Amino acid sequence: MNHPQPPFRTSQQKQEDRAAKRHAVLRAAVQMFNERGFHATSLDDVAAALGISKPTIYHYLGNKDQVLLECVTIGLQQLLEAAAAAREQPGSGADRLRSFLRRYGEVTMDDFGRCIVRTSEEALSPESVRRFRALKREIDDAMRSLIEEGIADGSVSPCDPKLLAFTLAGALNWPARWHDPSGPQSAQEIASCLVSILSSGFTPRKDA
Repeated sequence: MNHPQPPFRTSQQKQEDRAAKRHAVLRAAVQMFNERGFHATSLDDVAAALGISKPTIYHYLGNKDQVLLECVTIGLQQLLEAAAAAREQPGSGADRLRSFLRRYGEVTMDDFGRCIVRTSEEALSPESVRRFRALKREIDDAMRSLIEEGIADGSVSPCDPKLLAFTLAGALNWPARWHDPSGPQSAQEIASCLVSILSSGFTPRKDA
């Protein structure tokens, strides 16, 4: 027997509705920031694309700086979650590092990850810059930790973890500027290929 829907939305439904609308605003904003640049995009542009008013954006997210900070924070949190997930993977340190790097590459080719790479600190307020830098340091520390674990178990060649982390991040950040989502290769395929190429340089060679 079908039960009639209650005439009023529950508190949970209202929260889910608000979260969905907030995410829609963020997704529209980040796509415009990536395509046009932060300074060339106004909240009026974002509002017009969604068919809403600019005060609605202020209601859900705040001013333009806060919108940008939220966009890059989503991308940075995705990278932190990827590092945490990699730490739980079985296998060697190199296996866990590869797992993280593949996800890292995928994130930086998605809208919010792409925004991290394309956003300069000059676009953010001083307070937002501090938050931006702190999250980036967490990701850098997580990558170095995975590298160090691989060196310790012999699955990653002895090296300077800091320089290797910079090299890997630099290589995996760059597709954020050239990857075409409508191209023949998916982000997953590109990330996997890049990690395969990069890993041949950081895993020990087997004796013939």
